[in-house]
Amino acid sequence: MKRKELTKQIDWALRELSTSTVLAATSIAQKVGMGPNDLKCAELLVRNGPMTAGQLAQATGLTTGAITGIVDRLEKAGWARREADQHDRRRVIIHPGPQDNQKTAAELYDSHQKALDHLLSDYSDEQLAFILEFIHSLSAINYKEAGKG
Repeated sequence: MKRKELTKQIDWALRELSTSTVLAATSIAQKVGMGPNDLKCAELLVRNGPMTAGQLAQATGLTTGAITGIVDRLEKAGWARREADQHDRRRVIIHPGPQDNQKTAAELYDSHQKALDHLLSDYSDEQLAFILEFIHSLSAINYKEAGKG
């Protein structure tokens, strides 16, 4: 296969990966009674730690109004909690929910993680390092295209 055809196939494969990722995330979110944006915000809080609504909006590309609704739902379901900023009482910091919920979320990804571990076991450390570098580079392109990088 020629390079031009290979790059075209890679582009289409990445689009397919994007679609399958959205479908998987939506399925996981539905299992815990969330929408996909709610799940993504909960994941960001777990991965990044406490954030303001503005930081969540910036990280997701959603409006602060949409984030308010998401945080309301996450807080009601126990997946997040609001706390006044100790240094600026006008600011609210959003914290990830309790460890029990984080454990539940991790369990939802368990079968996916096992399948990924199995897939990656076929690759050498050098190949894994290349894959990781490629994913980081692709993420940087995506963030730049979204105006976030």
